Amino acid sequence: MISIEFLLTSLVVVLIPGTGVLYTVATGLFVGKRASIFAAFGCTLGIVPAFLASALGLAAIFHTSALAFQVVKYAGAAYLLYLAWQMWRSSGPLSLKDNKSATRYTDTIVKGFLINILNPKLSIFFLAFLPQFIPSTTDSVLVSMMVLGLFFMLMTFAVFIVYGLLSGIFSDYIVRSKRAGTVMQRIFATSFAALGLKLAFSDRV
Repeated sequence: MISIEFLLTSLVVVLIPGTGVLYTVATGLFVGKRASIFAAFGCTLGIVPAFLASALGLAAIFHTSALAFQVVKYAGAAYLLYLAWQMWRSSGPLSLKDNKSATRYTDTIVKGFLINILNPKLSIFFLAFLPQFIPSTTDSVLVSMMVLGLFFMLMTFAVFIVYGLLSGIFSDYIVRSKRAGTVMQRIFATSFAALGLKLAFSDRV
């Protein structure tokens, strides 16, 4: 069931930088390597509702109902713009001292979760992507989609952790340098804003 074609295609899809990658990398840079793992977990967790919606056929609602798609799309765009504003406002000297609390890690997971769950294109992507790798002779399409979706999420988590840990290597430098920290935060804030606007003006396909 898990073919080489599926694994390679999934890897390419996961490696392409998007909001989840951007958030995980930003967390690794500004909070630290450990926090980036929680960010990766949150982003991966945010895939679950979209995947389940696709597996159960609920993604078709987004594809056929303009209102449902628009509501979720604009909520996602607004959240990305909020993250951009929050990051831009906090641009300045950084410190890791108070970032290693359970509350901060919970917030990190929740933000990553919301980034993906508020993207209606994700469920439509699963609906279009996964069936291509399900054999016509399979006994249960639902079980096949569940297995493929699970592998996709595990791959997402693993790749995002790598992104986060690599970015975390430069975390100390970013924290020590006031100028570098401010510039990087504003770059990421602008990137989140751009992705939010892109989502707001995007179509369903």
